[in-house]
Amino acid sequence: MSGASGGGPRMVNQGRWDNPWIDGREMRPEPEVHDSAVVERTEMWPWTVIGPHCLVADSIIRDYAYAVGDNQIHNADIGKFCNIATGVRINPTNHPMWRASLHHFTYRSRSHHMGPDDPEIFAWRRSTPVAIGPDVWIGHNAILLPGVTVGAGAVIGAGAIVTKPVPAYTIVAGNPAKAIRRRVDEAAEAAFLRIAWWDWPHERLAAALPDFRALDAASFAAKYDPGN
Repeated sequence: MSGASGGGPRMVNQGRWDNPWIDGREMRPEPEVHDSAVVERTEMWPWTVIGPHCLVADSIIRDYAYAVGDNQIHNADIGKFCNIATGVRINPTNHPMWRASLHHFTYRSRSHHMGPDDPEIFAWRRSTPVAIGPDVWIGHNAILLPGVTVGAGAVIGAGAIVTKPVPAYTIVAGNPAKAIRRRVDEAAEAAFLRIAWWDWPHERLAAALPDFRALDAASFAAKYDPGN
């Protein structure tokens, strides 16, 4: 529908850094945290981004990893070049089902003016970290339960609930998440683990960019595999 001034639709090029769909966004070596995000007791490595409305605590966010927005990440080691889509929840905290009550007044007692907090529950939660390897893609609204591990290059489908370890270079989906297929064959997986391109310096990554774009996974692995 035309506006009062007449004419048809017009192209608009306007956006802020927190819009991940804007082409040409300027990334920086320094970690970026959106003003609306809360990040506590967390180590962020170079080129990392935490987007709008995220809650991140007691975690490590390694080089080039990013969380688009509306993510909750707790007690997790996020590998290099991880791609975390909107709404993903990593390591949601469990409640003490063995107690008479599940409610947090029994361990967040200070907030309820009932005495000191209970360190036992917080230590129990810290005992089940989530570890995610490099170059993992986690789709929208996926949930990774406490204690799971995700191997390098894996893909977790949108809405998946991950309850068990995900092998490297495997695509999983569903509730509970199950393997759908391999992302690459076993030979290419072994080559990628030897190449470990995610550990390359920024300059080498930039130099190899034409091959990242032009070669499929198997061809890239064959070209750069030090075992060949």
